Amino acid sequence: MPSRVFSCANIGLEAQLIEVEIDISFGIKTFDIVGLPTKAVEESKERIRSALKFLNLKPPGAKPEKIILNLAPADLKKEGALYDLPIALSYLLESKQIIFNPERKIFLGELSLKGELRPIRGALSFALLAKKLNFEEIILPKENAAEAALVNEIEGGSLKVIGARSLEEVINYLEKRTSILPARCNLDIFSKKESPYIDFGWIKGQETAKRAMEIAASGAHNLLMIGPPGGGKTLLAKALPSILPDLSKKEILEVTKIYSFAGLLSSSRPIITKRPFRSPHHSASKVAILGGGNPIRPGEITLAHRGVLFLDEFPEFQRDVIEGLRQPMEEGEIVLLRANSKVVFPCQFMLIAAANPCPCGNLNNPFKECICSPSQIYKYKRKLSGPIMDRIDIFIDLPYVKSKELLLPKSQNLSDQIKERVKKARLIQKERFKKEGIFTNSEMNLDQVEKFCSLDEKEKNFLKKYLDKGLLTARGYHRVLKVARTIADLEESEKILPPHLEEALTFRIKYP
Repeated sequence: MPSRVFSCANIGLEAQLIEVEIDISFGIKTFDIVGLPTKAVEESKERIRSALKFLNLKPPGAKPEKIILNLAPADLKKEGALYDLPIALSYLLESKQIIFNPERKIFLGELSLKGELRPIRGALSFALLAKKLNFEEIILPKENAAEAALVNEIEGGSLKVIGARSLEEVINYLEKRTSILPARCNLDIFSKKESPYIDFGWIKGQETAKRAMEIAASGAHNLLMIGPPGGGKTLLAKALPSILPDLSKKEILEVTKIYSFAGLLSSSRPIITKRPFRSPHHSASKVAILGGGNPIRPGEITLAHRGVLFLDEFPEFQRDVIEGLRQPMEEGEIVLLRANSKVVFPCQFMLIAAANPCPCGNLNNPFKECICSPSQIYKYKRKLSGPIMDRIDIFIDLPYVKSKELLLPKSQNLSDQIKERVKKARLIQKERFKKEGIFTNSEMNLDQVEKFCSLDEKEKNFLKKYLDKGLLTARGYHRVLKVARTIADLEESEKILPPHLEEALTFRIKYP
């Protein structure tokens, strides 16, 4: 009867169980892998032969034998080198070179020519699947053990996560010649390893922009800064993570899962505990920003999930990249369709964009003359279409910083003070949305806006003037309500009051 061990495959961010079946019979020397393997899976035969020879074990083809290895389900494409370990173990088990019980165990890992285990992508997704299917153990490379053990730390359970350094270590463990302690995950240790942030107190002037940043951070709102070069746009954006609340355990799981699939984790940073801050260059392609490729990989919008996507020089990005942001900003996810596959990536991010007022940056500058022609200015502004601007909640015009502000001494720990207010506002939202399946005000759909942003007659009449004058679109109206709800949360007000609406409108439109 063919031997069988279990492994996993990545289908987007989700994992699927794979059965590795092998049959050895007498005949002409062949080693065939079936079940839609890619080139990397096919090449595992050579890596396994070398690893077994190094361990003084009999490799495939050492004697006349016909080997057929099946990766089931057979209609699912198998990618990557993570099948090296389960294929090697299934061969050793079928050829009676080792004896162990493969049931309720999942095996993952790439082999070097000396039998060492190399790290893989997607370990956290595989651990989540193992827990869901009630497997007892998951055996994988040592570098991935802390990441996979996160599932026990956050969701509880008793899944044994066994991290090994080599095939020899795995064999000794399975045959009970040695023991390996299950891996544990300590979130506090990894939290302390994060890099320090830029403090808001280091930024001189721009008090209106700082207030806008505080509102944006409190409700996870999209924000666009327009101002001259050197006005502090980039510095403000880079300081934003310093006032964002720490990720909740559920969010840590979501974000780490994405970075694991993208192969962006390491042994020194196996878990993401701080909100992502992604800042791609304006020359980035559409695939790099939105995701895609072959095989499909997440883009910057997905890597910024639950964090910040900062697009400096916003109008300089390719037009199809800018327009491609419209649906993900609205839906909080992106669906990538191919002829034979469909992958959904989450992308609930804060868009922080920065732009100059014109190509030279000196439009309306009292100190420098703008050298741009009207057609150049029109072409520059035309890159940001009405639909994309309508999806931005807060607009800020940054003036030049005056000398008396620039020469003031910097203050310390201003970010800590703002962060406390942001955390209080986020806690109010967490309590409000605990049965809604969302985290922040910016995520509310139309039904939730009606439910949680109700206005009295006075406030309705106040907004009606802006709607009747065409200063607000229907989408803009709902975005003003969401921002006003966030401002009310910062004030710890149960109701949205006229001052909250007025402040939200000042960040939305430049005239009454």
